[in-house]
Amino acid sequence: MPFCVPAKVFVRLALAHCLALVLYDSALAQDFRLLFDGTSLKGWHVSAASDHSRTSAHRSGGRWTVEAGAIIGTQDQPGNGGLLLSDDEFGDVEIELEARNDFGIDSGIFLRSTEAGAAYQCMVDYYPGGTIGGVYCEGLTGDLHVRNFSFLDRPELIELVDGPFPLPVAPGQWPSLWRVGQWNRILVRIEGNPPRIRSAINGITVMDFTDKELRLGASGRIGLQLHGGEQFWGLAVRYRDLRIRRLD
Repeated sequence: MPFCVPAKVFVRLALAHCLALVLYDSALAQDFRLLFDGTSLKGWHVSAASDHSRTSAHRSGGRWTVEAGAIIGTQDQPGNGGLLLSDDEFGDVEIELEARNDFGIDSGIFLRSTEAGAAYQCMVDYYPGGTIGGVYCEGLTGDLHVRNFSFLDRPELIELVDGPFPLPVAPGQWPSLWRVGQWNRILVRIEGNPPRIRSAINGITVMDFTDKELRLGASGRIGLQLHGGEQFWGLAVRYRDLRIRRLD
């Protein structure tokens, strides 16, 4: 995947760490295929097997619908979340989507997931104390939780956190990268096992992490998470334009 950063990105964000940046190469767009048809949940199914569905005793996995070309996920009863999983399994892939979630909700993009939600997760933890683009091990061995920033009490405010890959923008520049209240494009790439996981927001790489332990199989489902917990009742996750590119 060729990496390049046009001058306009430097001007707009005034970024000092040029070597840390990766821009999605539009020349590869034809290699992606749709993972969501924009009108139905064909090719996907709801899983109530994860801990996020304990409130319903694993009888339901949240409410997932399609509205105005987007996947909408909300709890189906206070505290009860779940997963929306792809029917197909994948190994080394790039996934690209757009997100417009309510601030205050916990979500994520699951990689190589089992039916019960054991997976590598690209975090979309959009709440005070959360982060986006970091890597978390959901239901796997060890305590892997990699991030480089945390949200403060509003989505335009962040604080930096020491991590293996520094966030390439200063806190004051964050609103230029993440457009609050708008659709934002997230790209995540996983390859190898133990995997290297990279994530980007609106074309700029925000995480590049390589695990050192074998925690999961080399393939699994793609998943969208709706976290359990009554603090997330009444809030929604929204994803659209999901595409995938196989790397293996």
